[in-house]
Amino acid sequence: MFNIRKRGRAFHVDFLSGIDRIRGALGTRNREAAHRLCHRLERALSEGADSQVWPELKAALPALTFSRFAGFAGVKEHRLPTWDGLREAFEAHMAQRVKIGKFRGTTEARYKVTVREFGEFLQERKVTELQDITKPLTESFKVWKIDRINQRKHSRGGTGLVLDAAILHRIFSFAVENEWILKNPVRMEGRPGENPRRGAEPFTADDLGKLRDAGKADLLAFLLLRWTGLRGSDAVALTWGEVHFDRKEIERVTQKREKKVVLPIKTELLFALEGERERRNPLPTDRVLLNPSTGTPLSRPRLYERMLALGKRAGVANAHPHRFRDTLAVDMLARGASPYDVAKMLGDTIETVERHYTPFVRELRERVRHILESDAGLESGKFARETEANRFTVTTTSQSSKILQ
Repeated sequence: MFNIRKRGRAFHVDFLSGIDRIRGALGTRNREAAHRLCHRLERALSEGADSQVWPELKAALPALTFSRFAGFAGVKEHRLPTWDGLREAFEAHMAQRVKIGKFRGTTEARYKVTVREFGEFLQERKVTELQDITKPLTESFKVWKIDRINQRKHSRGGTGLVLDAAILHRIFSFAVENEWILKNPVRMEGRPGENPRRGAEPFTADDLGKLRDAGKADLLAFLLLRWTGLRGSDAVALTWGEVHFDRKEIERVTQKREKKVVLPIKTELLFALEGERERRNPLPTDRVLLNPSTGTPLSRPRLYERMLALGKRAGVANAHPHRFRDTLAVDMLARGASPYDVAKMLGDTIETVERHYTPFVRELRERVRHILESDAGLESGKFARETEANRFTVTTTSQSSKILQ
């Protein structure tokens, strides 16, 4: 039995069914509207938990009143997918992929950085449900992220935004695959690692000389990066057991691509490593690079900061660790090494080497200039004589063939 009564300015409903009694506000001051809501409640209760009236009542009634009546009827409320639910499901998916070897732990960690930052952005906007994450909202996240990057002490100009967009696009593709949303709201910003405005940034010979002179406590880190081209993550993780003095080689499986590289040790680097080994008498499991300030193993962020500080002392701008990788690659190409040689040395693909390091940076242009200035070529006397002789041979052979026919 339903009874409508007015409390204050608004109408309320009382429902009595045996010993069960439910009360609640109807959220209206209009008597006729209150009666209509009661009729709809009565219909929904009579049709049971599967009644199509319940979604309409959820939109019309105050949340507490709807919850009381829906709970009495046994309605299993359909919850809309949320960002937190997607995050938890995708992180579980990543963990599974890591276990079967389809996802690297370092990649998983990088995904979590973007997930955390996007979660902070949504929290600021008070957005929780996936249906409210639209393309305009994800575009505003990109602006938010750029502003955040530019506020950092050592900003690289927002180049990580391409990767962030790719990560979010993959996460929302996962949501589409599971039918939580119909369309991916994230627009890609290009392929991660490809930026036509940013190619290889090798140091010049003058830069390297200044960095070497200013090395001091950071000289070993400088030489290791200069003559191995290791990524920062691999340089700080290198152990003495991976340095083979008898063969004068460094042997390591890279973290990013999980490729084994065998690196010949340049004499300058070999002397520095031997001196460090004699000074420390390290175990094979000890890290090669230590933080000069603390004596503890050097971390990747500290390596980045120390190389920038080294560059500042030497008067070389933006001396981040990856530039040493660019330098070694371009240096080897300029010395005549093939893209295959460079790829093997860096633990990279030939395609990556050709895309990032063979474009015409200054060192390679000078090499081509030297080739062009040489006496060999189409207009050289030897080439012209050989071409004329070949033409005569072809003509004579053709005439002989006609005679025989």
